[in-house]
Amino acid sequence: MAQQTAQVFQELFGSPTLLTRSPGRVNIIGEHTDYNEGFVLPAAINKAVYVAVSRRADEGIGLYAAEFRHRYDTKLSEIAPRSGKWTNYVLGVADQLRQRGHRLGGFNLVLHGDVPTGAGLSSSAAVECATAYALNELFELGLPREELILVAQKAEHTWAGVMCGIMDQFASMFGKADHVIQLDCRSMAYNYVPLNLKGYRLLLLNTNVKHSLSSSEYNVRRAQCEEGVRLVAARYPGTRSLRDVTMDQLQECVAQKDILVYRRCKYVVEENERLLQGCADLLQGRLEDLGMKMYRTHRGLSEEYEVSCPELDFLVAAVRENDHVLGARMMGGGFGGCTINIVREDAIDGLVADLAPRYHKATGLELTPIVAEIGEGTGRMPL
Repeated sequence: MAQQTAQVFQELFGSPTLLTRSPGRVNIIGEHTDYNEGFVLPAAINKAVYVAVSRRADEGIGLYAAEFRHRYDTKLSEIAPRSGKWTNYVLGVADQLRQRGHRLGGFNLVLHGDVPTGAGLSSSAAVECATAYALNELFELGLPREELILVAQKAEHTWAGVMCGIMDQFASMFGKADHVIQLDCRSMAYNYVPLNLKGYRLLLLNTNVKHSLSSSEYNVRRAQCEEGVRLVAARYPGTRSLRDVTMDQLQECVAQKDILVYRRCKYVVEENERLLQGCADLLQGRLEDLGMKMYRTHRGLSEEYEVSCPELDFLVAAVRENDHVLGARMMGGGFGGCTINIVREDAIDGLVADLAPRYHKATGLELTPIVAEIGEGTGRMPL
């Protein structure tokens, strides 16, 4: 894929100056907690976005997405969001760098990758991080990874219109092979936790569906969480986010005023606690206990946070009684995408062979399995 990206660039623009790679991510546990200043447990995977880039002598910008076979040309002084277009994830990053006072010139850029879009693997964050890293290197801006993450996140907020937390960009930028990242989304403190699956693998089952509610409802959930914080803060000043809130406070301040907001907040508060316990499970080799927490997370996402969908629920229910599966849940923003499953390595083929026709019969959709390898984060690739 890296060489294909460089080759496409060569055909369109001449020799690239540099090539970068930024991976998609999985999240073991801790969903919809990042924008509530909670904890997450993601890892970079072996599916990635590649960006080849070079400077131009003028202020022109030439972009090409190999997956879509689509070229877009503009000028640095004329960049603007285009509703629903892939260019937002590239140009949004350039815009954020300029808004922070960094001087850019014209550039050519080719984008290619194998992170499935709409699968909940954060292909958008991979594009943003690969672009931010490439432009930082190309124009010698000298920005640390931590700032590039914030640039990428802000680009998604302002150009794609999705008020995402920091997890996706952080995991893409800071991934480490064979480790998950325990990230505190308030302080940005993090540590690597070894992922020893002991004969098991991470199997992603892609529903191949992405309901149109995903982006709009994501922003609704964020607003509902903020409303819960407001209600608690009225009684307990200093409450800044759901990270500060206890179940007793939710019961006291929210349950009697807005039961829907209470259910949303209840899920988040409990999920933060599950994640911390899940990290202890990993460190102590208790994979079965971690798996049970994944099932409970899915129930919360489906019934309390209400971001699942029938296809995701079907896949989790279908493996629930399978002795070869330790845990399963929907992953990502919701309303489609993948489930993440901890499956015994020698049982994966049989599981997929059994489940795929059942899924097709129930939904009319194909089931796409992806065995996720945990890999390195964003970096420069040899040309």
